[in-house]
Amino acid sequence: MSKMSVNLAGVTLKNPVMTASGTFGSGAEYSEFVDLNHLGAVVTKGVANVPWPGNPTPRVAETTGGMLNAIGLQNPGIDVFCERDIPFLQKYDTKIIVNVCGKTTEDYCEVVERLANEPVDMLEINVSCPNVKEGGIAFGQNPKALEAITKEVKKYAKQPVIMKLSPNVTDITEMARAAESGGADVVSLINTITGMKIDINRRTFALANKTGGMSGPAVKPVAVRMVYQVANAVKIPIIGMGGIASAEDALEFIMAGATAVSVGTANFINPYTTQEVVDGMEAFLEKQKVEDINQLIGCVK
Repeated sequence: MSKMSVNLAGVTLKNPVMTASGTFGSGAEYSEFVDLNHLGAVVTKGVANVPWPGNPTPRVAETTGGMLNAIGLQNPGIDVFCERDIPFLQKYDTKIIVNVCGKTTEDYCEVVERLANEPVDMLEINVSCPNVKEGGIAFGQNPKALEAITKEVKKYAKQPVIMKLSPNVTDITEMARAAESGGADVVSLINTITGMKIDINRRTFALANKTGGMSGPAVKPVAVRMVYQVANAVKIPIIGMGGIASAEDALEFIMAGATAVSVGTANFINPYTTQEVVDGMEAFLEKQKVEDINQLIGCVK
């Protein structure tokens, strides 16, 4: 058997496959379909310091080769998460990565501080949230703001910190360098691309929020390109995501420079996708006589 384990900032994953935040709940919702023991990590839905109701409906719309969502990071808040979701995930032999969201730097730090003594392995910081104190522009769209929030979060974090980068920027490498300068241990990319759909029969927006995050197979070439650029710009590990639906898709990201990958939208179409990606990657390594998955990371220059 080829070696499938990878290392993310000192955290060893049994394989490089994890779930993308917001597409897998906190694991319980998919546990009837997927043996969570087989995944490298489960990345939870975004968690805030207080419960968030999310956006008005309709919040999801199908697009060619993907979907739009404007859920608005609905979540029950950190108290419920610690009482209910962490104990559930602890039953499984997989790493626990908590996605953190907030409206101000203080919001993020409150959640990170609360999680410091919880049995979770890593924190993924969703910087695509609008910064309410800075006029609503996302933390992840301004390099100075990104570096600043990374530095603040690192002051409170006991676990390694992953900064999840937004693709809705002019230069993704500038944002990755800002995260690295702020002390990020890992970066993950890409988050969703801002899009819009209009219902021509109703002559209105398909989403109540007007715009939403586009994900799914249509974004994969953009995501692979950005992962490749970032891999050549920073020294910290990368988690690649965006349209992964098969082992072949996942291997593209690995070869572009990602150490691990996250499966997102594909979970909605086929709840077995994560397991199939793990199995398919193992089969590829065996067929190609590659002894260790790490030999493929960034092999395409």
